[in-house]
Amino acid sequence: MRLSQLFTKTSKTVPADETARNAQLLIQAGYVYKVMAGVYAYTPLGLSVLENIKQIVREEMNAIGGQELIMTSLQRQETWETTGRWDDETVDVWFKTKLQDGTELGLAWSHEEIIVEMMKQHIHSYRDMPVQVYQFQTKLRNELRAKSGIMRGREFVMKDMYSFNVDAEQHEIFYNRSIEAYKKVYERLGLDDDTYVTFAAGGAFTEFSHEFQTICEAGEDFIYVNREKGVAVNEEVMTDENLAKLGVTRDELTKVKSAEVGNIFNFGTEKCETMGLFFTDESGKQIPVHLGSYGIGVTRLMGVIAEKMADDRGLVWPAAIAPARVHLISIGEDDEATKLYDALTQAGISVIYDDRDVRAGQKFADADLLGMPHRVVISKKTLEQNSVEYKARTQSDSELIALDKIKDLV
Repeated sequence: MRLSQLFTKTSKTVPADETARNAQLLIQAGYVYKVMAGVYAYTPLGLSVLENIKQIVREEMNAIGGQELIMTSLQRQETWETTGRWDDETVDVWFKTKLQDGTELGLAWSHEEIIVEMMKQHIHSYRDMPVQVYQFQTKLRNELRAKSGIMRGREFVMKDMYSFNVDAEQHEIFYNRSIEAYKKVYERLGLDDDTYVTFAAGGAFTEFSHEFQTICEAGEDFIYVNREKGVAVNEEVMTDENLAKLGVTRDELTKVKSAEVGNIFNFGTEKCETMGLFFTDESGKQIPVHLGSYGIGVTRLMGVIAEKMADDRGLVWPAAIAPARVHLISIGEDDEATKLYDALTQAGISVIYDDRDVRAGQKFADADLLGMPHRVVISKKTLEQNSVEYKARTQSDSELIALDKIKDLV
């Protein structure tokens, strides 16, 4: 993690073709590389942030009994025709391709049908449930307009989980546990104060579905929020009847712009019935399985965090997902800086070490742009006082800290 060797470059130039603040900063800081509209590559720094977000999500999904797998990106036409969702008029975001023999395939935009087909090999009896499986998968969607930087792309990373239950009661238990798990994810990411469980349309299967919406000016949705009651409602279900069920009135709600960072949905038994996923109950009767679907946009979360937490100097990463906890800068004292770098890393503290032969001003500016939680500077002046200069990323002023105290501080 020495900047002289790390595969990344910072830039003072704001990308001319990006209007979204998150994309501007992430490109300038060298976290992402724009391939085309809605398509981004992630450098080692960007990948580190994504992997840290994924690990938080993984831990919370495992805690409620989720089991991780990975499904394919190539999709069989026949599987999707079963539910009518192969038709481009029904699903207008398909990317499709062909094998050399002319067989048409789809590139995964979602995986409900695929996991139901797979579960036919695993679920036969009521004893085989409940089952909860999830994956981190790159989704491909032919969006008409890819905008908002990495908050809406044609290629993006998503966590999608699917639950299989014997009846509505068993499904409801897991559904509610999922809501609490999602809340923990957003809390660990530092988004809990501005993220709401939002009531949205439930379609033909349930009265409401639930979205997880984070208040964000760069978002594409509008929700109505009552902060005191912790209630949020999507525009699409803003009827007096629905508001009465939720215990709020229109004049209690404030309209805000938001970004959807997760959703959970009850498919009931309809999809499994259509696709032939049945189980044998205790009486020997064939019963369709209850299906639930639970999504979190991993790359979108990265974009929302970049958008919301950045300041006029650059990115500000929460410690839980930053590529490193400490940004160490050497001003003409590489030997002493290297000793501190080794001591911190040996103590299990992740460090980005700016050992480049560039001006101090550039090092300071890049430290702010890259957004690590703690900045530590070693120079001749600090060493004369057996200290380092320390500044938290969210602070304006620095202070001198004794060398032997810095490890505990960070």
